[in-house]
Amino acid sequence: MDATHLHLILTHFPIVGTVIGIGILAYGQYSKNNAIIKVALVTFILMAIFTIPVYLTGEDSEETVEHIAGVSENLIENHEELAEKAILLMGLLAALSAISFFAIMRELSFAKTITLITLIVSFITFGVFAQVGNLGGQIRHSEIRANNPNMVNKKGETEKGIFKEKEKEHDDDDD
Repeated sequence: MDATHLHLILTHFPIVGTVIGIGILAYGQYSKNNAIIKVALVTFILMAIFTIPVYLTGEDSEETVEHIAGVSENLIENHEELAEKAILLMGLLAALSAISFFAIMRELSFAKTITLITLIVSFITFGVFAQVGNLGGQIRHSEIRANNPNMVNKKGETEKGIFKEKEKEHDDDDD
């Protein structure tokens, strides 16, 4: 297994794990159950740990796909730039989770407040990671970027233009 395979396998964990953590934390907050809240906080910390190898294998993955026909350098760059922001957000979420966990364990007065802040940041983190995943998926899955006129391939052509040319060629063949 190479870095590209590892990237593709692990990339789903931060997205799915964060949304699971959100559900657990929201339920823990609603039920006022600190044990459940702590499970969610540990989930966020684990997702941050999984994010590290995902991020570190991204460059090797880029090198694997950047020369494949139909792959957009622009999309790779957008994915990479947003991933840099996402990993910082995940680090913030992990730090807030650790602080929240400590505050709950020590029964500190700000425990509920910091845990609520953690929940809010987890929603933001999930949203950014979902967008990173969407951009990453578009790199190799043309079917999800077919309607994106802003996609530009290595020849400077938009995907919409490429599809229109293919449709025109197909129509010409029918004549």
